Order: sequence, then structure tokens, then C-alpha cells
Amino acid sequence: MSGLFSPLRLRGLELKNRIAVSPMCQYSVVDGLPGDWQLVHLGSRAVGGAGLVISEATAVSPEGRISAGDTGLWSDAQADAWAPIVRFAQAQGAAVAVQIAHAGRKASTGVPWRGGRPVPPADGGWEPLAPSPLPFDEGHPRPREMQAADLRRVVDDFAAASARALRAGFDAIELHFAHGYLVHEFLSPLANRRTDAYGGPLENRMRLALELAEAVRETLPAERPLLVRISASDWADGGWDLEQSLVLCRALRERGVDLVDCSSGGQVPYARVPLGPGYQVPFAAAIRERAGIATGAVGLIAEPEQAEAIVASGQADLVLLARALLRDPYWPLHAAHALGVDVAWPQQYLRARPSPR
Repeated sequence: MSGLFSPLRLRGLELKNRIAVSPMCQYSVVDGLPGDWQLVHLGSRAVGGAGLVISEATAVSPEGRISAGDTGLWSDAQADAWAPIVRFAQAQGAAVAVQIAHAGRKASTGVPWRGGRPVPPADGGWEPLAPSPLPFDEGHPRPREMQAADLRRVVDDFAAASARALRAGFDAIELHFAHGYLVHEFLSPLANRRTDAYGGPLENRMRLALELAEAVRETLPAERPLLVRISASDWADGGWDLEQSLVLCRALRERGVDLVDCSSGGQVPYARVPLGPGYQVPFAAAIRERAGIATGAVGLIAEPEQAEAIVASGQADLVLLARALLRDPYWPLHAAHALGVDVAWPQQYLRARPSPR
């Protein structure tokens, strides 16, 4: 029996295997409307056998976009544009989730292949928002510190985006609390210098994250799972770390979150990240064991045997692949063959199916 190719149940949703397409920004739309690129990008990975396909970071508001090329869910038109993409991926046997997000102080940047530099309002950009008026890096704008009305609005925006995701037919929601974007900024002392109820002690820095989780959970039927991606460490002195992540994850579990997607970094440009195969897997293992919640492992997971070992040993409940699936959309089918597991292939591709090992 393969752990990687065993089903996973999250509330009323059963995934056919433990392989998920990690959210990967594509920066390829206009006005937040997904289209042909998303259909082919996500649809081909569903055809390739992934059990769970998660959309790119999808903004809950125009000012919450990383770039002008980001997808969105702040309008019904965007929900309607997502619907055929979701239906196609589901028809291939994949469950489909949307990652909803707000970029915070890292908003209003150019797309990566054009330099990824901040875009000022005079050039079509917009004013970034953040917990504190601290730029992300040299050359980045000073964000506007969020006030009480801004905080209320962002909670409402996340809840409204979740409701639109249901309209589009998504099977699950993932909240983006990682990589130095808005919610991670509130969590980390490196970005949050507030002195009100949303800053200072850990309880206060977690407040927005927990309010968002509660608000989104309330929009979801009981059978729909809620996932959260966190950065388990800032990889920087005085920043967010695993012990704080454990406190947060226990609180998220109590508020109806079903799985934590364990990434790291992104908060500060000077972080020292010890890159290597599976370097974030220990975070998933620790949170699964010590916070009592299902986890996903992500980060430089590329080989079938590596992914199998992570799941089979109980270090995580699923693995999320990014670059490996960009290189090979059919990685799950090829991994099954490598591991000697018999899985169904799309009927249209049966002539290419290799003989069992």
C-alpha cells in the first residue's frame, strides 16, 4: 500500500491521493479575471492526476493584489470566470481549492519577468496597506498603516471572496497567511509595530488571522474544508517562528481550520533560508504532532520516493508540489508508476500508459 496514493478525507471532501498542486502565481490576467491560461495551467495538472489543485493567490480586493496580473474574487464576474475552470478540473477527478489573499505591503509590484519592482500610483499602481508603515525593502514604498475601518473591511472582503468561491464551485478554501503578505505581516514582530489590539503580544498579533478564519468558516457549509497556508518561520532573529506557529495552529484548529499548509519565509529580504530537499518538512511534522491538526508539506519535494516517505512516515498528511509540477504536469501519474502503484489514467491518454512494473 502507498501512503502517497491513499485517499485523504477533509470533512466531506475525499481526495483521491495525497498530492496537491501548490498555489503558484501566474500574473497573467486583466482586471482579476481568470481565463484560458488558468484553464490550461490548472486543468492540465488535474489531468495529470493530482488529488487537489489549488489556485494561485487570488486577491480579495483590488488593493490586495500583488500585481495587476493577479486573479481576483472581489466581483461576481470573477466568480463566473472561475466556474468553468473549476468544473473542468473536477471532471478530471481532482478536488479544487482557491487560495484567497491580500498582499499587504508587498502589493502593487510589477510581474516578475519585468523586474518585479514596485509600481507607483502614477504608473498604474496603488497604495499598499500594512499593519505598520514599514517598507518591505529599500526602494519599496512606505505602506499606509491600516486603521480600524480598514481591518473591518479586509475581514468582510475575505468573507465575501469565500462566498463567491462557493458560487464558482470550489471544493475548499485556503487562506494565505504566509510569505510576508498582509496576515503574515500582522503575525510577525518584524513587520507589526502596532500598539493597539492588533500588535504587541502574540495574542494581539494573531487577532486578525483568527478573525479572518472565523469569518470565512462561517461562510462555508459544514462539509467544506478550510485550509490555511502559513510561514512557520521568518528565518530571521526576532521574527515569527515555530513555537508561535504552534500557538496559532492550535487556535486555528479550534476555529474550524482543517489543514495547515506549512511553508516559510517571505517576511524580510535578509532572511537566511537553509534551502535543501524537504527543508520545510520538519515544520509540517511538528505542527501535525504538537498542534493536533492535519498538515501539508511543501518546498523542494521533487522525487516520488521522497514524497512517499513524507506521507508514509506520518510527517504530513499530503505533499504540495510547485516547480516539480511546472516541469511535469503529469508528475502524479509518473510517480505512481515509479512506486509500482496502479492508478487510473485519462481515457484519452491510455495508449501512452506504461506497463505495470
